[in-house]
Amino acid sequence: MADDKNLGDELDDMLDGAKDGAKKAADKASELAGEAKEKASEFADDAKEAATEAINDAKEVLSDGKNVAIIAHITLIGWIIALVMNNGAKSELGSFYIRQMLGLMLFAIVLSFIPIVGWILNLGMLVLWIISLIGALGGEKKLTPGIGQFFQDWFKGI
Repeated sequence: MADDKNLGDELDDMLDGAKDGAKKAADKASELAGEAKEKASEFADDAKEAATEAINDAKEVLSDGKNVAIIAHITLIGWIIALVMNNGAKSELGSFYIRQMLGLMLFAIVLSFIPIVGWILNLGMLVLWIISLIGALGGEKKLTPGIGQFFQDWFKGI
């Protein structure tokens, strides 16, 4: 019987040890979960701050007329993108170059249908496009020489 009692005591001791180990493990798991929750909260705050900064940067870029003016010079697709960007937050500089580029593109299309002479004149249109692009890069409203004021008058609704 003494052996049974010793065996029972040993089992009780083992169960107590297992309970203590389980309690320590649960406490450690709870502590780690708290730390993980804190780290996740810090990460979420950092991500939210970074997203807010990115949104503010994007708004600043879109509202900047200089960017719209430069994008308007990049083919017909760029002109359409600039037009859409400028509709959200109109800028005087962006609208100016959208009108200039619309006029230059239409004028170049018309000239392209005139054989030889029109094609040669389109080389002059390239020079006017470069002059306009330089003005846009500088953030200045430079009229296209000779025909720029017409474009501003004709397309003032844009």
